[in-house]
Amino acid sequence: MKPEREFFDVTAIPLEEVAGQPGMTQRILARDDETGDVTRLLYFPPGHQSRGVQIHDFWEEVYILSGAMHDLTLDQTFTAGMYACRPPGMPHGPWRAPDGAMTFEIRYFKQDLQRPSKLQRPR
Repeated sequence: MKPEREFFDVTAIPLEEVAGQPGMTQRILARDDETGDVTRLLYFPPGHQSRGVQIHDFWEEVYILSGAMHDLTLDQTFTAGMYACRPPGMPHGPWRAPDGAMTFEIRYFKQDLQRPSKLQRPR
């Protein structure tokens, strides 16, 4: 279960590097160690480019708080105020953040809801 927490200053949570994505950092706001569910802030430094197309075995909801991210596969830029909801198996990225970006993400596992993505990606 995620911890019960009242409002607090998230900068009290130390930044940590994102495994497999050098240069990217995150603040884990809440984690359920039993399920693997996570709520985090993710930071893309200016000029950062992520590695490869991502495909997860969990649901991922992402809201861009600041900056912009350019999806290199789709050749589209997504900006602050935009939202994505990705079911397990949905390919996305890689990303480039010319001026940096910060996202708020919720990741969770729902075995009864997992299904392959119906979205088609260009090759």
